[in-house]
Amino acid sequence: MNDYIEVRLDITPCDETSTDLLAALLCDKDYESFVPDAEGLTAYIKKELFDDKVFKSVIADFPFEATIEVKWSTVEGRDWNSEWEKNYFKPIVIDNQCVIHSSFHTDIPSMPYDIVIDPKMAFGTGHHQTTSLIIRRLIDMPLENRSVIDMGTGTGILAILAAMRGANPVNAVEIDEFAHINAIENVRLNGHAEINVILGDAGALADLQPADLFIANINRNIILADIRHYASKLVAGGDMLLSGFYEEDVETILAEASKHGLKYAGTYVMDRWTCLHLKKQS
Repeated sequence: MNDYIEVRLDITPCDETSTDLLAALLCDKDYESFVPDAEGLTAYIKKELFDDKVFKSVIADFPFEATIEVKWSTVEGRDWNSEWEKNYFKPIVIDNQCVIHSSFHTDIPSMPYDIVIDPKMAFGTGHHQTTSLIIRRLIDMPLENRSVIDMGTGTGILAILAAMRGANPVNAVEIDEFAHINAIENVRLNGHAEINVILGDAGALADLQPADLFIANINRNIILADIRHYASKLVAGGDMLLSGFYEEDVETILAEASKHGLKYAGTYVMDRWTCLHLKKQS
């Protein structure tokens, strides 16, 4: 049931901008995990969602002059923690304030916020720019006794950090069944089982009270489609942090956000990936 298709895309010429853009385009097509390298990108999608015509159309519309060679294979369900331990997940330190590591790591530096993440797949380990951008905002923002909704929680990393900083209550929503289970495991690993991890999409927000802070680190298209639901679950004067998109997407998202009482409060950028801070008008 948790079989994946591994798609290998070799890009010539290859640079970080090309792999980031290709990952963003595939993310909009239900691909959920990406491992870039010097030669290209390896992407993962659930087997039942795989359609070779989809990534062929992405390649055909790729805006850069490049040759992209593709091959794919089935990756049978396995112990994804073990795979990450062997291949990908390394400890990460953010601004000497937060360290993110797995339970198998040793020699972890002492930081004010120590988060243990054992990911099933690449649902958010802090390595991606968008996750790091929001982590920095959560460290800087006052969160004591503020209510938080984390939409598309993935591993639960952002919800966990919010709880560590005193946010209460914290609700985390995740549409993917395996990520949902993983998030529950991770909040328990970090001693914050009080975080309410909910399986569902934006429809699951209907049962929640409006929050002081609403977080969504997803992607441009989902944010545009669902931002009206997000805004309805934010108190007047509350903060919203959105990420999962590039600088050039900000104007489009702001135009939609303004229709729902949300106003611009700041942007934070890393390698063109952007975190947009909005405030809900009274």
